[in-house]
Amino acid sequence: MKPLVVLDIVGLTPRLLAHMPNVAGIGKTGWQADLGTVLPAVTCSAQSTFLTGKMPAEHGIVGNGWYFRELGEVFLWRQHNKLVGADKVWETARLSQPGYKAANVCWWYAMGASTDVTVTPRPIYYADGRKGPDAYVRPVRLHDELTEALGDFPLFQFWGPTASITSSKWIINAARRILSGHKPDMLLVYVPHLDYDLQRFGSSGPEAAAAAREIDAELAPLLRDAEAAGATVVALSEYGITDATKPVDINRALRAEGLLEVYTQDGMEYLDPWVSRAFAVADHQVAHVYVNDSDDLPRVKKLVSELSGVDMVLDRAEQARYQLDHPRAGELVAVSEPDAWFTYYYWLNNDRAPDFARGVEIHRKPGYDPAELFFDPADPLVKAKAGLNLVKKMVGLRYAMNVVPLNPAPVRGSHGRLPDSREDGPVLLCSDPADPGRDRLAATDVHDLLLGLQGIRR
Repeated sequence: MKPLVVLDIVGLTPRLLAHMPNVAGIGKTGWQADLGTVLPAVTCSAQSTFLTGKMPAEHGIVGNGWYFRELGEVFLWRQHNKLVGADKVWETARLSQPGYKAANVCWWYAMGASTDVTVTPRPIYYADGRKGPDAYVRPVRLHDELTEALGDFPLFQFWGPTASITSSKWIINAARRILSGHKPDMLLVYVPHLDYDLQRFGSSGPEAAAAAREIDAELAPLLRDAEAAGATVVALSEYGITDATKPVDINRALRAEGLLEVYTQDGMEYLDPWVSRAFAVADHQVAHVYVNDSDDLPRVKKLVSELSGVDMVLDRAEQARYQLDHPRAGELVAVSEPDAWFTYYYWLNNDRAPDFARGVEIHRKPGYDPAELFFDPADPLVKAKAGLNLVKKMVGLRYAMNVVPLNPAPVRGSHGRLPDSREDGPVLLCSDPADPGRDRLAATDVHDLLLGLQGIRR
């Protein structure tokens, strides 16, 4: 069986391919097609659709996070594979190909997955509250092999104000070692670099083109390795990132109307989902609005629809048109206008913001926060403070990395709504010369495409 390497190059679009000759070469050897995505066009939802061939209404991944009604908590970026409610592509392959070997390098929902090789970011949460960079790796011996060869997983370059190409380099080099040393039938590789500067600076400026050239150069050795191994290469993207400069404070609007409630501890305000009549889980350009009492639905829908920057608000029946009507979804789903995105902020005074708001805290914030990509521009000493905290970390002291701005103004790019143009939408390239004769594939087609490239039929 011919091996298959699947590169998820986050934010890759036809527009950026003009700056990426190595990646573009995949399509010149084989073929290229526009790729549909899902609503919301975010990592966890799109990846789950690629790997299962199902839409969010079936596999249940309605965003990068949601309100877990059974727990009364908002959680983003959970990692357990069992949250995805459908069989994965490698599981389907094993039905007809016993012994089929799959490796996953940093695609999401990796923990507990039935892949043979797994690498996924997983910090060390020390008992004294410190957080150390590391990854969850299976087989266990591979963890030490990778860290000995490549160093610790660069967690603080994977996300946050210091996010950079360092994390993608580590991932690519880990994938190269797995391809040569473990020889999987399918190797999944997540390449995040374009996500950073396109959100920081937008997609239309020189920074986007520079980031595209940079990651293209880093991918060249892996592409050569794949060719030497006789592997078919598929490169795809989950979404395109477009210019967006208008934050929409959806939770503050709900609070102003008396629908969202908070509770206080030590002078800080925390979202109180247990008693709120309505609140939103913001996720880039989509927000799930959870409404406790159906009698409030008309009022909440009208309120959110009238917010500046909101394009549409979907009730359950309207969600069904986008195959998003899963019980995990909000009773309402708001979608922003192209130039807008949703903040998670619910406090009305920054002095009352919880302490985690100023840090990189993807698991504690009840919504996505792209401001985590920035050092606070209003604090001239912010980088010096961050350096001091690193010294505290190295000597084993506890510290709080309070460097993230509470002003969302620096954000220049976002994603999540369905693309408004093909040039800014996802794309798929395949090195197999057998062109399927289609200019566009749906996100649900990826599952069967990957099987078909290896001669496997469901």
